Amino acid sequence: MHIYTRAGDGGLTSLFGGKRLSKSDIKVEAYGSIDELSSFVGLLISSLKDDEDTLFLIAIQKDFYKIMARLSGAEVDLSYLEKRVLDFEKKIDLMDEKLRKIKKFILPGGNIESSLFHIVRAMCRKSERRVILAYIEEREVIKYLNRLSDLFFMMARKYGKEHEIFA
Repeated sequence: MHIYTRAGDGGLTSLFGGKRLSKSDIKVEAYGSIDELSSFVGLLISSLKDDEDTLFLIAIQKDFYKIMARLSGAEVDLSYLEKRVLDFEKKIDLMDEKLRKIKKFILPGGNIESSLFHIVRAMCRKSERRVILAYIEEREVIKYLNRLSDLFFMMARKYGKEHEIFA
């Protein structure tokens, strides 16, 4: 089997079930932006030395694959995302207790890990906007991405706490 099929050479792609859409369709853009986000999370993982955070981020990448499958037409149960959102909120609250209170905007940067977390935070917000445009009915996905971007912000703060620059 070849990795190439030539089926997309005309600018169309297939969803689950065989429906063909333009590669520029907002639905393709929505799940494609999550694929892009997952790739950058993979880059972020390669920079981390913390096994717990690495495993946590790998689990998020697995969530992304289920979300992308659902958005491309597969019947995937995403009801578990509600629990994931609650887990994200607990992690956010724990980090918030340990970090300095925010009095001004924080500039992205500081060190490589913090910078990468800021990149995936911004990409997650972009994915959220794309999903809202294409799949407003996918409330659990929208909520998941919203809270995940908050979590990425807090993880950027956690990894960059010694180097935070306030605007």
